[in-house]
Parts: sequence; structure tokens; C-alpha cells
Amino acid sequence: MKIKRVALITPPYHSGVVESAGTWLNVGFVYIAGALRAAGYEVDYYDAMSLWHKWPEIQQRIEAFRPDVVATTAYTASVVDGVKLLAFAKEINPDIVTVLGNVHATFCYDELLQADRAVIDYIVRGEGEVTLPELLNGLNAGADLQQIAGLAFWRDNGVVVTPKRAYIQDLDALLTAWDLVEWPIYSYRAKNNARLAIVSSSRGCQQKCSFCSQQLFWAQTWRARSAEHFVAELQMLSQKYGVEVAMLADEIPTFDRVRWERILDLMIERQVPVKLLMETRVDDILRDADIMDKYRRAGVEHIYVGVEAGTQATLDLFKKDTKVEQSKAAIDLINNADIVSETSFVLGLPDDTPETIAATIELAKHYNPDMAFFLAIAPWPYAELYPELEQYVATKDYRKYNLVEPVVKPKNMTLAELERELGKAAQLFYMHKFQRLHELTPWKQEFMLSVLDLLINHSYLAGQMKSAMRDGKEMPAEVKALLQKVKGHKVGIHHQAIAPLP
Repeated sequence: MKIKRVALITPPYHSGVVESAGTWLNVGFVYIAGALRAAGYEVDYYDAMSLWHKWPEIQQRIEAFRPDVVATTAYTASVVDGVKLLAFAKEINPDIVTVLGNVHATFCYDELLQADRAVIDYIVRGEGEVTLPELLNGLNAGADLQQIAGLAFWRDNGVVVTPKRAYIQDLDALLTAWDLVEWPIYSYRAKNNARLAIVSSSRGCQQKCSFCSQQLFWAQTWRARSAEHFVAELQMLSQKYGVEVAMLADEIPTFDRVRWERILDLMIERQVPVKLLMETRVDDILRDADIMDKYRRAGVEHIYVGVEAGTQATLDLFKKDTKVEQSKAAIDLINNADIVSETSFVLGLPDDTPETIAATIELAKHYNPDMAFFLAIAPWPYAELYPELEQYVATKDYRKYNLVEPVVKPKNMTLAELERELGKAAQLFYMHKFQRLHELTPWKQEFMLSVLDLLINHSYLAGQMKSAMRDGKEMPAEVKALLQKVKGHKVGIHHQAIAPLP
């Protein structure tokens, strides 16, 4: 069989984690599709997850495109559905070649192939833009696949692992397939359903966080696109596809201050009308204290910094390489620049109790981010921290490894108790926040009212938020007044369901 057509399909997994905020496209597939087309293959970019398609619709799409290859991507929580998707493709046509990639498969290829080799033909380890076309070219040529770096597959009663592929150094040279994206489905709810893109200005992370997958996936390396190339892409996405908001997929886009400031300058000089949502490190914000006004003028509207823990001992366990007091200073800088600040706290460690969680809530109030999320630690089986947590892992059902459903049981709490405490933490933090809504600038007030709508009506926290309003903790009068004053803003507006970040 000559391979000609490749279907890139996201698994139809949903967890409710970020589904309330917007519909997030798979930027990895944009790059993979570009590489495949350059190699002469016809590609279908099919985001079944974001379309909320079920199996009958997925079958129709596969049968209509008639792919020779079905490739999917899976982080840990979605890997069960990713494998199910490949099995489904084999049921439709047993001759379809199936490929699985992304972080979980990169590290857990042996477990996957031992259990599901009947439906997983090949695993791409690491970046796929070079590896996947080489694999397909090799299959078409009948080549020795053991000579292709970055693969894992089953042969002769065992797993074959080829050498690790070197990271792509020239990110500016990578081709993209933005024209294959089904743009109308991607929107950002918190900004009046503005059209949303996910973009990448750099790849990698040089930090050593013990709970994280990224420092392992990128082997503590970091590479970046040029400022000019990246800003030109944002201009193109705005002009050609109507993109209004872009979220940076980067772990640390600000790592190189000179390059990052050049990006900000170009955004200002060219008046690029795209607002930016981003994540970065606390110490980069502290470093950039003197240019935070430039962040804002360049269109940066929302910054997430990972505080993760309320005690120095836990920060040290996580190898965050920051001090507790630095987190407060960074969030203050973001707030003072009139940028939405967001952070998260990882809870559910073996020694956690209702009292330690309550202390974290108070610390979150003290830090005063606009948004805070209290997440259940997900013990990625390949993370450095996993051996310390393994005896407390209560389930190996990877679908629950979504940062919402507890999978690690603390010594002195049940999983149900932990889940209640996590919900209570969000409830208490946001009720505290909304009681002080008047302290924010007008545009932040309106943004937070959108957040309130999402929390109450569309998020996994909806039950806790509604409960808080019922149980004698009604929405403060000033918030009710603001709800009425903000033109056109109604809490309770129902939006079409949307999907989480692939």
C-alpha cells in the first residue's frame, strides 16, 4: 500500500478543566500538518475533541477522507481515548497505519506497546515534524525503520526503540498549515467569544520542576523563534483568519529577555491587534519589573505564573527554584500593570490535611491573584516525583489524571474528602475575590464578571459556586449592582460546549 493521505485526529477526551474558558486548537498538529504536506502527503486536520464529536461522527469523517494513516496525540489524561481512537480506526479499516505521539507516549511507549500493540503501529517520541514524514517515507520505500530516530514499535515479540532524535534548532524554518484549521469553532469566552489561536514562540524549559512533564520532554533545553518571525505570524493570523486573542503555548516565552523585549517592541510598533495570554516564571516577571508597562502596551492581557505551593518546603520538593515571597512580588507586578494575574496551587500531597489546605487558601488570598486554581496533583508515571508518590496513588486510570480528580490519597484524608476540600478552596477564594471587585480597574471588573459567569455556569466548579450563593453566602450587593451596570453582561448566558487544550 502506498501511503498518501494522513488524518491527524485529536482524541475525544473531555475533563472540564479548561473547557469553560475557550476552545483551544492543537498547534502541534498545525506544525505536523505543515511538515507532512511539504513531504507530499494530503492531510486532514481533524480536531474531534474541540468539535465535541462522538464516535459516529468520527467514523463519518474517517470514511469520507479515507486515510492511509491515522495519527493522534495524547497527554496522560487523554491517552486512554487516544488508544481507543486508533483501535476505532483499525475497526473501520484494518489496513490503516496508526501512530501515537506526544508526552505520555514519548516516555510510556513500553507500557503502551505491551498492552495495545494490536492497535498502535508506531509511536513517535519527541518532536514529530521530522520523524513522522521520515516514518511514512520509510514505509513507502520499504526501508529499515530501525534506522529512523525517534520511534518505538513492536517487532519480533518485543519493543524496538530507535535512538532519540535531536531537537529541531531552526524553529523559524518549520512550515505551518493554518489554512486547515476550522477557525469558527475556536473562541475565547472571557472576551466575548473572540476568535482564539494557540501559538508557539519557543520550545523547551530549562527548569527542573519535579512534578512536571515539560522539563523531561525537552530535556531542559530551550529554543526560540526570532521575534520578527513570530510577530509576523500574529499579524498574518489577525489579517487572514480574524484572530483576536492568542495564547502562547510556550512554557517560558520570556526566557531570553532581549528577544522577549523585541517581541513586545514589535507588537507596539506594528500595532498588532492581537491580545496575548501567556504563562511564564515568577523570576522572569521580577526581572522584567522595569518593562511591565511595555507588556501591557504590547497587548499582554493575562499572565499565569505557577506558584504551586504555599510553603517553602513544598516549593523545594517541587524544585521550583523560587522563594514563597517572590510569588507575591511577581503577582503584585502583574496586577500593578493592569494585567490579569492567574496562578495555581498543587494540592493533595500525602501530608495534606484540611488544615494545610485552609492555610493555602489564606495564602492565595494574600497573594491576591485575579484567578487562582487549586489542583489535585497528577503523578505522571514518568515524572521525577513519581517514586515518592507511588505508594499513595489510588488509581491507575489515566483518564482521571486531569488535575481535577484526585488520584493521590493523602495519609489522613479520603479521596472524596480531598475532592470536597479542593472545591471548597476555589469557592472560598472566589467569593473573597468578588467581594473586592470594586478594587479592580473597570476593564478588569468586566473581565472578572465574565469569569464569574464561566465559574457559575460552565466550569467544573459550578456546583461549589452555586452552593456558596445559596448557603447564606449570597453574591455581595456590590457584585449584583455591577452585574446590572455592565452593559450587555448577564451572568447565566449559556454558550455552546467547548473543549479543553489538546
